[in-house]
Parts: sequence; C-alpha cells; structure tokens
Amino acid sequence: MKIALCQFQIEYEEKEKNLIRAERYISEAAMQQAELILFPEMSFTGFSMNTEKTGDEHLETLKNMQSLAKKYRIAIGFGFVEYKVNSENHYAVVDEEGKILGDYIKLHPFSFAGEEQHFVKGQAISFFNYRGIKFGMTICYDLRFPELYQRLSQEADAIIVAANWPKERIHQWDVLLEARAIENQSYLLGINCTGSQGQTTYCGHGKIVAPDGKVELFMDEYAGVKYYEMEDNVKEYREAFPMKQDRRKELYKNFY
Repeated sequence: MKIALCQFQIEYEEKEKNLIRAERYISEAAMQQAELILFPEMSFTGFSMNTEKTGDEHLETLKNMQSLAKKYRIAIGFGFVEYKVNSENHYAVVDEEGKILGDYIKLHPFSFAGEEQHFVKGQAISFFNYRGIKFGMTICYDLRFPELYQRLSQEADAIIVAANWPKERIHQWDVLLEARAIENQSYLLGINCTGSQGQTTYCGHGKIVAPDGKVELFMDEYAGVKYYEMEDNVKEYREAFPMKQDRRKELYKNFY
C-alpha cells in the first residue's frame, strides 16, 4: 500500500486556512497514487484547548474530509475535536467513498499541559482494515504507555501515532517510536507537525518504522508530503522471529 505522511506547519486555531492547505496536500497525494494520507493530531487547528473556537459541534471537519476523500478518491486519516459538554480529541479515517473506517478518542489526555481539564478520556481502542492491512490508532501522548501498543499489536499490522509533539522532547519521540515497533513487531507510523503554535515549537520527525525497528521513512523538519510503499509482511516477520509467543500475559497481571 502506498501511504502518504503529511507533515506541515499548522496555523494555530485557523481551521479554514489549514483546511485549504490540506486539500492541496490531498490532491497531490492522490495524483501520486497514494491510497492513504495521514495528517497529525488536531490536524487543522493545532493543539488547542480552546474548544469553543476549534471544536466541531456538528462534525464539520469529518464531513469535510469525507467530501474530499470522495472528490480525490483517497483514504484520509485526520484529527479533530468534537465540541460538547465534555469535548473529545478524535482521530478518524475515512475511505475513498467517504465511509468512516475508524474513529478513535485519545485514551491518555496530556495532563502536563492540562488537556484532561478540557477533554474526556477515551474508553476504547480502535482498529480499521484497509487494503488488506489492519491498523490501530493512537494519538501523541499515548506513545508513552506501552500496554496500549501491546494490546493493539495483537491484531494490528501497523499502528498510527498522530501527534503534536514539541521539539524540546523530540528525542523521546524518536526513541519511543522505534521501541514500540521493535517490542510489538509492528509498523509504527508517526505523523507530527512543524513550525510554531503560540509558544510551542515543533520540528517534525515524522517517520515510518518497520517491525524490526528499521526507520523506513524519516521526514526531519520537512514540510509537505512523503510517500512509502508498505508491505503486508508483518505475519512473515513474526513467524521468522516468534518473540510474541514468549510473552507471559497471565503472569504480568499479577504485577498490577
């Protein structure tokens, strides 16, 4: 499957400007015959707690992406905020027909920045199947919690990490993406943003890591779209190096 990662400077809380730019990237990816394009967390607003301004009361962003997916005949992964009494930080994927393949609510709000004061905690994991590959979905801070990835990798061949991960901790992003790929024998698809949002600076480092930990695609601070042909080889890799069979899940439960 040809996957496009879209890493760009999100204009902070300027949803309409970002949506216009996103359509250009979607059009470009479709012309390059990508089958799936992935955007960062809170893709068209940046990491904002101002849910009254940036949130969708009627799933406007979702409907917009459904329309663009049908227009350009490409699947799209994107983040948005659903505004309600208790707002939710979503990541969704729609296919080229506009059908919702998966919709995930962030399990671990980033309390260091006060996210838990504005967003509810998700309560469920989320998967979707597309073109013969099963994906799991996670968002940013989730990357620090390995139990989630162990569960997802029981079913998923590839795990998406959509993020607004700041430059000051980018080394941790790099290390954790590779560690999660190795320990779960899964592809890790990390999509970050670049540039500044208010007082926070982002430096990209979007990457795709193979099940053996090899970095197959690295975007550094590049702003734009890069492509990767992902193979359906996870089962074969796990059979060749059957680490997962040695996990002792029942024993681990006694540690908690």
